[in-house]
Amino acid sequence: MESPIGTTTDQAPANPAATDDMLATQPVGYWSGLAHTTVTRRLRDAMAKIDATQPQYWVLNRVNGGPTAPNREEVVDQLTHLADGPHEIARAVDQSLCRQWLRIDDGQRLHLTDAGEAARARLRALATEVRTEVHQGISDEEYVAALKVLRKMVANVEGDGTSGIPF
Repeated sequence: MESPIGTTTDQAPANPAATDDMLATQPVGYWSGLAHTTVTRRLRDAMAKIDATQPQYWVLNRVNGGPTAPNREEVVDQLTHLADGPHEIARAVDQSLCRQWLRIDDGQRLHLTDAGEAARARLRALATEVRTEVHQGISDEEYVAALKVLRKMVANVEGDGTSGIPF
Protein backbone atom coordinates (compact mmCIF):
# COMPACT_ATOMS: atom_id res chain seq x y z
CA MET A 1 0.00 0.00 0.00
CA GLU A 2 1.32 3.42 -0.94
CA SER A 3 1.39 5.96 1.87
CA PRO A 4 0.40 9.57 1.31
CA ILE A 5 4.00 10.71 1.72
CA GLY A 6 5.32 8.35 -0.96
CA THR A 7 6.92 5.59 1.11
CA THR A 8 5.74 2.05 1.56
CA THR A 9 6.19 0.17 4.81
CA ASP A 10 5.39 -3.52 5.00
CA GLN A 11 3.38 -4.75 7.96
CA ALA A 12 5.30 -7.14 10.20
CA PRO A 13 3.85 -9.44 12.85
CA ALA A 14 3.56 -7.96 16.34
CA ASN A 15 6.85 -8.24 18.16
CA PRO A 16 7.08 -7.06 21.77
CA ALA A 17 10.88 -7.10 21.44
CA ALA A 18 10.96 -4.96 18.26
CA THR A 19 13.92 -2.61 18.15
CA ASP A 20 13.49 1.08 17.32
CA ASP A 21 14.43 0.48 13.69
CA MET A 22 11.63 -2.13 13.45
CA LEU A 23 8.84 -0.07 15.03
CA ALA A 24 7.58 1.43 11.76
CA THR A 25 6.57 -2.07 10.66
CA GLN A 26 4.67 -2.89 13.84
CA PRO A 27 0.85 -3.09 13.85
CA VAL A 28 -0.73 -0.11 15.61
CA GLY A 29 -3.65 -2.27 16.73
CA TYR A 30 -1.34 -4.50 18.73
CA TRP A 31 0.46 -1.63 20.45
CA SER A 32 -2.61 0.55 21.04
CA GLY A 33 -4.50 -2.49 22.34
CA LEU A 34 -1.63 -3.47 24.63
CA ALA A 35 -1.41 0.10 25.96
CA HIS A 36 -5.18 0.19 26.53
CA THR A 37 -5.24 -3.16 28.33
CA THR A 38 -2.19 -2.46 30.47
CA VAL A 39 -3.15 1.07 31.52
CA THR A 40 -6.79 0.14 32.15
CA ARG A 41 -5.75 -2.85 34.27
CA ARG A 42 -3.36 -0.69 36.32
CA LEU A 43 -6.03 1.95 36.94
CA ARG A 44 -8.72 -0.60 37.80
CA ASP A 45 -6.37 -2.47 40.15
CA ALA A 46 -5.59 0.80 41.95
CA MET A 47 -9.30 1.64 42.21
CA ALA A 48 -10.11 -1.84 43.52
CA LYS A 49 -7.79 -1.20 46.46
CA ILE A 50 -10.18 1.52 47.60
CA ASP A 51 -13.27 -0.53 46.73
CA ALA A 52 -14.29 1.45 43.68
CA THR A 53 -14.55 0.81 39.95
CA GLN A 54 -13.72 2.79 36.85
CA PRO A 55 -17.39 2.81 35.72
CA GLN A 56 -18.38 4.24 39.11
CA TYR A 57 -15.82 7.01 38.55
CA TRP A 58 -17.25 7.69 35.09
CA VAL A 59 -20.76 7.90 36.57
CA LEU A 60 -19.71 10.28 39.36
CA ASN A 61 -17.90 12.50 36.84
CA ARG A 62 -20.87 12.53 34.46
CA VAL A 63 -23.36 13.38 37.19
CA ASN A 64 -21.05 16.15 38.38
CA GLY A 65 -20.06 17.42 34.95
CA GLY A 66 -23.08 18.75 33.14
CA PRO A 67 -24.98 22.03 33.19
CA THR A 68 -28.10 20.16 34.35
CA ALA A 69 -28.46 17.04 36.45
CA PRO A 70 -28.87 13.96 34.25
CA ASN A 71 -31.36 11.19 34.77
CA ARG A 72 -30.39 7.53 34.92
CA GLU A 73 -31.12 6.85 31.23
CA GLU A 74 -28.99 9.82 30.11
CA VAL A 75 -26.02 8.62 32.15
CA VAL A 76 -26.37 5.08 30.82
CA ASP A 77 -26.74 6.30 27.21
CA GLN A 78 -23.78 8.66 27.45
CA LEU A 79 -21.34 6.22 29.10
CA THR A 80 -22.19 2.74 27.80
CA HIS A 81 -19.84 3.10 24.82
CA LEU A 82 -16.93 3.23 27.31
CA ALA A 83 -17.98 0.13 29.22
CA ASP A 84 -17.05 -3.52 28.81
CA GLY A 85 -20.70 -4.53 28.52
CA PRO A 86 -24.18 -3.09 27.99
CA HIS A 87 -25.22 -3.29 31.65
CA GLU A 88 -22.05 -2.09 33.35
CA ILE A 89 -23.02 1.59 33.61
CA ALA A 90 -26.50 0.82 34.93
CA ARG A 91 -24.84 -1.34 37.60
CA ALA A 92 -22.43 1.47 38.47
CA VAL A 93 -25.38 3.85 38.90
CA ASP A 94 -27.10 1.31 41.16
CA GLN A 95 -23.92 0.75 43.18
CA SER A 96 -23.44 4.50 43.57
CA LEU A 97 -27.03 4.91 44.74
CA CYS A 98 -26.63 2.02 47.20
CA ARG A 99 -23.40 3.54 48.54
CA GLN A 100 -25.24 6.86 48.86
CA TRP A 101 -22.79 8.53 46.50
CA LEU A 102 -25.80 9.59 44.42
CA ARG A 103 -29.34 10.63 45.22
CA ILE A 104 -32.38 10.94 42.98
CA ASP A 105 -34.55 14.08 43.18
CA ASP A 106 -38.31 14.27 42.64
CA GLY A 107 -37.73 14.79 38.90
CA GLN A 108 -35.71 11.55 38.71
CA ARG A 109 -32.46 13.51 38.24
CA LEU A 110 -29.22 12.22 39.73
CA HIS A 111 -27.08 14.34 42.07
CA LEU A 112 -23.85 13.73 43.94
CA THR A 113 -24.12 13.53 47.70
CA ASP A 114 -21.32 14.83 49.93
CA ALA A 115 -20.07 11.23 50.15
CA GLY A 116 -20.24 11.00 46.35
CA GLU A 117 -18.23 14.18 45.89
CA ALA A 118 -15.65 12.87 48.38
CA ALA A 119 -15.46 9.58 46.45
CA ARG A 120 -15.16 11.44 43.13
CA ALA A 121 -12.35 13.61 44.49
CA ARG A 122 -10.55 10.56 45.94
CA LEU A 123 -10.87 8.69 42.62
CA ARG A 124 -9.68 11.74 40.68
CA ALA A 125 -6.58 11.98 42.87
CA LEU A 126 -5.94 8.27 42.37
CA ALA A 127 -6.40 8.56 38.59
CA THR A 128 -3.94 11.48 38.60
CA GLU A 129 -1.39 9.35 40.49
CA VAL A 130 -1.75 6.52 37.98
CA ARG A 131 -1.50 8.99 35.09
CA THR A 132 1.76 10.31 36.58
CA GLU A 133 3.09 6.76 36.74
CA VAL A 134 2.01 5.97 33.18
CA HIS A 135 3.47 9.22 31.80
CA GLN A 136 6.82 8.89 33.56
CA GLY A 137 9.58 9.86 31.12
CA ILE A 138 7.08 11.15 28.53
CA SER A 139 6.87 14.88 27.94
CA ASP A 140 3.54 16.57 27.29
CA GLU A 141 4.75 17.27 23.75
CA GLU A 142 5.47 13.57 23.12
CA TYR A 143 2.10 12.63 24.58
CA VAL A 144 0.27 15.15 22.40
CA ALA A 145 2.18 13.94 19.33
CA ALA A 146 1.23 10.32 20.06
CA LEU A 147 -2.44 11.21 20.47
CA LYS A 148 -2.41 13.29 17.27
CA VAL A 149 -1.03 10.29 15.39
CA LEU A 150 -3.73 8.01 16.80
CA ARG A 151 -6.42 10.61 16.04
CA LYS A 152 -5.16 10.86 12.45
CA MET A 153 -5.23 7.07 12.10
CA VAL A 154 -8.87 7.09 13.23
CA ALA A 155 -9.61 9.83 10.69
CA ASN A 156 -7.86 7.83 7.95
CA VAL A 157 -10.00 4.80 8.69
CA GLU A 158 -13.31 6.51 9.39
CA GLY A 159 -13.12 9.21 6.74
CA ASP A 160 -13.63 12.43 8.65
CA GLY A 161 -12.31 11.19 11.99
CA THR A 162 -15.48 12.09 13.85
CA SER A 163 -17.62 9.02 13.16
CA GLY A 164 -18.03 6.97 16.28
CA ILE A 165 -16.07 9.40 18.44
CA PRO A 166 -18.52 10.48 21.14
CA PHE A 167 -16.89 13.78 22.08
